[in-house]
Amino acid sequence: MEKRHKILILDDDADWLALCRDLFAELPSQPEILTANTAKRALALLETESIRLLISDLKMPRIDGLQMLAIVRRRFPELRTIVLSGLEDEEFRSRAYALGVDLFWLKTEMQRNSKLFNECLESLLGRDNEPGFRGLQSKSLMDIIQMECLSRSSAVLRITRGPLVAKLWIVDGELIDAEVDGARGEAAFARLIGWKSGTFENLPAEPNRERTIHKPVNALLLESAQTLDETANPSTEPADIESASHRKTMWKLSQLTREGAEFVIVVPAEGQGEPEALGTQHSAALAQWTRRAAEIARRLGDRIEAGPLSHVAGQNLERQVLMLPRGDRAFLVGWPTDITENVPEKSRKLVASWDS
Repeated sequence: MEKRHKILILDDDADWLALCRDLFAELPSQPEILTANTAKRALALLETESIRLLISDLKMPRIDGLQMLAIVRRRFPELRTIVLSGLEDEEFRSRAYALGVDLFWLKTEMQRNSKLFNECLESLLGRDNEPGFRGLQSKSLMDIIQMECLSRSSAVLRITRGPLVAKLWIVDGELIDAEVDGARGEAAFARLIGWKSGTFENLPAEPNRERTIHKPVNALLLESAQTLDETANPSTEPADIESASHRKTMWKLSQLTREGAEFVIVVPAEGQGEPEALGTQHSAALAQWTRRAAEIARRLGDRIEAGPLSHVAGQNLERQVLMLPRGDRAFLVGWPTDITENVPEKSRKLVASWDS
């Protein structure tokens, strides 16, 4: 007999725990539902039970939800997590995603759209190697958009990819607007439709949103599919390859200029190729510094048990630099010294945009 997955729900409201038990009993996979009304009790269950998915509230006594998620991410890195909260605050949402949660839903929206929420749960309970968007693995962004439009729904789809945040506005099954990274309308839609992974959320509808997209969604999806196919099967003609490389370089330079950065260097792991740099001629020396800084920071982090490395920052009289690890590579971003507002977040946004 196939083993049933276990879901742990953490909330200090007994009535809410009972409601969730009834709702999740409708899941096709029939998971075993465990509940806890304190973080201490939840941690004890995580230690003794093989939990697949944790669903946690944020506002709780003693240890709140964010503290709980930080502990869970450090002690149970493979555990899948969902925040189910009544707090409509973007700061809480951003902090939760920074802690690595798979989904953030509002309790009111979950009750209004319980069918979609249950689909998200089933997806997160599924296989680890399925591609797609967190909360709806095995579905591409095209699938998600078609699903919403075919159901004639009205909603705002929020798609997060690292520090990049995109939104799609759907009213009565029609896509009316898109927004991502400073772009809007069809240009924004064309940009984000190529994202292969990220986090998908269903937010309340905004029926009064100004319309910027007038093409039928199927026409947009067809155009996007053709573009993606051309990208996946590029021309082998030397002139076409050179032209595509030039366009890519010019786009990256425009990103640097728009954000106000001086340079970006992509540093592969030692022995895995040469660094790629724009905006500086000192790529070799800066790449060496990047590798050394990353290694020292990781060793220090392991020694003091500080968790995964977020970034390393440095500054002299001429400029400031910020190193961001990203998989088996690292990005070094240089900024003028007069840019002081939220440099780490600006760097993350630039790197995510550059690497998307």
